Amino acid sequence: MADENANRQETLLEFPCDFPIKIMGLASNDLAQAVLTVVVKHAPDFDGATMEMRASSGGKYVSLTCTVKATSKPQLDALYMELTAHPLVKVVL
Repeated sequence: MADENANRQETLLEFPCDFPIKIMGLASNDLAQAVLTVVVKHAPDFDGATMEMRASSGGKYVSLTCTVKATSKPQLDALYMELTAHPLVKVVL
């Protein structure tokens, strides 16, 4: 019970919840597929058709928004770690 309370105090989120993740990188044909592969690995029920994509005004960068069904803080931490480590990804918010 003490561990459960400690985990609950680490985050203000109540799981499960819909959690939007914004990923930014250089505009590339491979970015969306690479992000989708990583997201589905950590959130298998994610529907790629719901991914939102927006190009920067100059067209050099693109932002992707993926709203996943988050089930735990460790799940989100692992997803963020893998996305930020990907060579095509510049920023994850």
